[in-house]
Amino acid sequence: MQLSGTVLRAIEQVLAAQKPADASLRDTLRSSALNPDQKRLISRSVFTYYRWLGWLDRRKPLRAQLEHAFELAADVEKVRDDELIARAFPSWVRDLMPLSPALLREFQREPRLWLRARPGQGNQLAAQLGDCETHPTLADALWYRGEQDLFRTSEFHNGQFEIQDLGSQIVGRLCAPTPGQTWWDACAGEGGKTLHLCDLMQNKGLVWASDTAQWRLDILKRRASRAKLFNYRLAPWKVLDHLPTKTKFDGILIDAPCSGIGTWGRNPHARWTTKPSDVTELAAIQTRLLAKVAKSLKLGAKLFYSVCTLTIPETTAIADTFENADPSFKPAALRLLETTSSRLQIPPEQFHSVGMFIGAWQRSS
Repeated sequence: MQLSGTVLRAIEQVLAAQKPADASLRDTLRSSALNPDQKRLISRSVFTYYRWLGWLDRRKPLRAQLEHAFELAADVEKVRDDELIARAFPSWVRDLMPLSPALLREFQREPRLWLRARPGQGNQLAAQLGDCETHPTLADALWYRGEQDLFRTSEFHNGQFEIQDLGSQIVGRLCAPTPGQTWWDACAGEGGKTLHLCDLMQNKGLVWASDTAQWRLDILKRRASRAKLFNYRLAPWKVLDHLPTKTKFDGILIDAPCSGIGTWGRNPHARWTTKPSDVTELAAIQTRLLAKVAKSLKLGAKLFYSVCTLTIPETTAIADTFENADPSFKPAALRLLETTSSRLQIPPEQFHSVGMFIGAWQRSS
């Protein structure tokens, strides 16, 4: 991998910043006069560096470290299983979730770029964009393998697709809202899952979208406008103990804040900044969120809990705690991808996506 002095200096600037790598990349690349190829190389180099950081000798010059990282990335299959277990993740993760060589090998690869087409338009979009492979089960999920800047395409500006990981798309499909219902996306963030729910409801009914940060909801609003989706309502949720609405819902999705370990293939810098105490603190928040939103459901309605992590304290332990604390909720079958269980784990090595956990319950009394 040949790195010019200009590119290497930009990489050094990103790595030296005291902020998450994706934010540092945005700041550095936005203010530079680099061409698109250089920007792609810088981004790829930064993420490759953090993906293989456990193998690198940081006493060596950065150029040598990057060359070593790219050598390892060139043939992930050659990396020994024991090295993956020892070096890919911080050691504390092994105490909180099972780590298999297959899982870690997937995290060491560059992640797939998944698009979500509008309902029923996956094949048409794949033909328009080219370089797309449709998912065998989820026809509106496309693996994009091309090089063009998708944000500059007319299809993006016309609202024909969203960039959304396959795991997140599976969550929306599992919720399976129907037109005319009233739903609540209680931790909406920038709106990826909110827009999917709105789209599945064919712009009919209403999806309430809540988040603690108004700026995230502002992004959601802009995305919804581009997609021409209007069946939503923004409801900022500033204080956990005070619900933003007294509405009773046909369905609630709580895509809870989590440690994000399932995203560590896409966001490798977080491997080295996340702490075990984060998992403990977030599990407590997840428990409180589930208990708080549960009573906002109508009788017979369903509650969905999802997190983009695979740690036991944030997944099965949360589900067990909720079920033991509230007998009025019974496990509800998740009917997709040949499962009928009330809990589904999405392994990155199987789906080539972010790793996720989803649990579902129905209010019975």
